Amino acid sequence: MTAEPQGFHVPVLLEEVLAYLQVHAGETFADLTLGGAGHSCVIAERLTPNGTLIGIDRDREAIEVAKQRLAPFQNSLNVSIHHSGFERLDFILNSLGFPEQCLDAVLADVGVSSHQLDAERGFSLRRDEFLDMRMDTSQGVTAQEFLATASEAEIARVVWEYGEERFSRRIAQFIVEQRRRGQRIETTGQLVKLVERAVPRAAYPKEIHVATRTFQGIRIHINSELEQLQTVLDTIIRRLKPEGRCALITFHSLEDRIVKQTFAKAAGRSPSPPGSSPEILRLLEPEEPILKLVTKKPIMATPEEVARNPRARSAKMRVVQRLS
Repeated sequence: MTAEPQGFHVPVLLEEVLAYLQVHAGETFADLTLGGAGHSCVIAERLTPNGTLIGIDRDREAIEVAKQRLAPFQNSLNVSIHHSGFERLDFILNSLGFPEQCLDAVLADVGVSSHQLDAERGFSLRRDEFLDMRMDTSQGVTAQEFLATASEAEIARVVWEYGEERFSRRIAQFIVEQRRRGQRIETTGQLVKLVERAVPRAAYPKEIHVATRTFQGIRIHINSELEQLQTVLDTIIRRLKPEGRCALITFHSLEDRIVKQTFAKAAGRSPSPPGSSPEILRLLEPEEPILKLVTKKPIMATPEEVARNPRARSAKMRVVQRLS
């Protein structure tokens, strides 16, 4: 098994991914969050010989590392690596000439990688660095630019909707008021201190830093993470081969909710909003099932894995299989 490069994403739930995806030689596998190829290097060994590995990642630095790590498999596999967001999966498969149902196995490990947290991009609360937060630094608006130009209502919406922060309005008020005084928020340290002032001390959460939800909300918005997740889920369901499997790993409730509901609907379950009346439930006709839910409940990291890699603590993996 190839060692993980220092500073790059440690593959979470690796043994569980291997067990549930059941990848075999000659199959076509897509890693939609390639990172440093931690998962893919192990799966590549199982695809050999004559398999196809399609790797996608929006982080250029990760792509370069992945290319080096997967180079030894070039002679035994068809390895195709793409610098892109995974929402463009459909375009990539079409450009490679694949038929509609072409994937035997798919993996996506959604969220920020260990490398991105450790790099100076503004993802981490632990260091004072430029407030960038882009997963793909070659395009898009930075978090600093968003906070410098967005309206108070928009900032409050982003922090509430994506960060689930109940003091979102107060935080937005503090940000805009600081702008009026000519003080731009340009670093993570400045944003952390502002949130610490905006949230009443008695309301500080016990389990996480008081600014964690604000950072999460802004990051998700900057990278359009939830919209892109929905897009790629729809593509995956359509492009899986009969009996093909998909494993989706998420790290917070918003992502997991989208994955759970999308998979349930494709499995013919059509989940209804909480508290729906019996009349509404009768009106919700389930769709013809396309998928089978391989895991009824999410797979979580073992205590041993969490001890080795604390970032695996919040990981949840859901697995589905395309019906034949």
